[in-house]
Amino acid sequence: MKKYKHIVNPDKKMGHINPETQGHFSEHLGRCIYEGIYVGENSDIPNKNGMRTDVVEALKEMKLPVLRWPGGCFADEYHWMDGIGDKASRKKMINTNWGGVVEDNSFGTHEFMELCEQLGCKTYVNGNVGSGTVREMSEWVEYMTFSGVSPMADLRKKNGREEPWTVDYFGVGNESWGCGGNMLPEYYADLFRHYQTFVRNYNPEKKIKKIAVGPSDKNYNWTEVLLNKCFQGEGQFPQNYGYMNGLSLHYYTLPYDWSKKGAATGFNEKEWYMTLSKTLFMDELLTKHSAIMDRYDPEERIGLIVDEWGTWYDVEEGTNPGFLYQQNTMRDALVAGINLNLFNKHCRRVHMANIAQVVNVLQAVILTEGEQMLKTPTYHVFKMYSAHQDNELLESSIDTKQIGIEEQYMVPNLSESASVAEDGRIHITITNLSISEDYEIESNLLGREIKGVKAEIVTGKMDAHNTFEDKENVKTVPFDAVRADQDKLIYVIPACSVLHIEVEV
Repeated sequence: MKKYKHIVNPDKKMGHINPETQGHFSEHLGRCIYEGIYVGENSDIPNKNGMRTDVVEALKEMKLPVLRWPGGCFADEYHWMDGIGDKASRKKMINTNWGGVVEDNSFGTHEFMELCEQLGCKTYVNGNVGSGTVREMSEWVEYMTFSGVSPMADLRKKNGREEPWTVDYFGVGNESWGCGGNMLPEYYADLFRHYQTFVRNYNPEKKIKKIAVGPSDKNYNWTEVLLNKCFQGEGQFPQNYGYMNGLSLHYYTLPYDWSKKGAATGFNEKEWYMTLSKTLFMDELLTKHSAIMDRYDPEERIGLIVDEWGTWYDVEEGTNPGFLYQQNTMRDALVAGINLNLFNKHCRRVHMANIAQVVNVLQAVILTEGEQMLKTPTYHVFKMYSAHQDNELLESSIDTKQIGIEEQYMVPNLSESASVAEDGRIHITITNLSISEDYEIESNLLGREIKGVKAEIVTGKMDAHNTFEDKENVKTVPFDAVRADQDKLIYVIPACSVLHIEVEV
């Protein structure tokens, strides 16, 4: 068996890995919010202030760092005042984007902030540019964050919240090139400059980071035009950095295309490699959009915010097509591992990423059915990778070979990243993209003597997944097959697996 060389240089730190690069996304879509997260205070399902206890505890265990809400496409039809005050009198609306169901607004601003407080995570609120007004957005920020005397602060207090909340991130619109208004980049750039002006920082010690709507996948022109227009006049006000703290990027992994996405389960080997090759395109997107950003922002003050990513398949048979409910297999675990490694590698520019979506929608980490809940393979990968949060990225590389069954869908057999924690421990994550082949790896930690090692793995057949009848078919298990030899680790990574190694040096 060929031995694949893996080099980690503990003396060369490449950037800081923000915890937010392992963020999540919750939209008023299907059963993500209702049933998935929020069941109401009077539900028989155990809850705290309406939030499912089992889901909250699982997400806390996974160390969810930031949550985006209320959309997505829903955000640009969401009018926040419909979701505050007495729940019995809140306005009802039709969710025209997702399934045509009635949205009763029982989960609104207070409920989202309650959820984030229970999770202990940062907040990412997405404002309405598509069908909302500057005044509406401005008053929402005032309602959430102002502690003084004002109409909105008084209204918040009347609705039961005396102290303001912290809004860590605020999205000025969503997908303005599509469902958020079908705008041209020149038009949106002017709107962004306008709207963001009124996203006030009422608390200078807790400044809101403003996120501009960036491109959909390879629309490099959008990035170029937006930054060009937003940086006009920056010679006089260089501290503005284009009036933004972040620029969003959306990219979904589809085996085929939008007309035929492919099945979440029961796929073949070709579809396996198609999916992995499509998800690896993320590396090119991050590289090319970062290069454009580098010209306008060489100091890397603006983060690339990948606030929608993940797999998108045809919905499960018998479910509402607008609910985007899909199963989650080892293929999705590999997609998660590959992308999280890429976000680590690009951490100097990628400041946050939010997988779509947290519960019951697309590449969810949790699925629910009534009182039941299960953790998907993707959940276990996220929990494993939480070891990288707040670490310093280390320079690292690994030998690879191209594998696959058709030339256009060939992929490298391995992907990896490495980081060092504040306590000095080194964390290595490696994915094996092969369906059937194990690989022997020698990880060399340059200039370090290894004092201790422990490892864990998620592995299984390519179609392996968890069901409500078998919730632990795929799970994280200890991996004891790592042998230390001075500054080297020697091990065989099984086919179709995601591995985490923690090293004491």
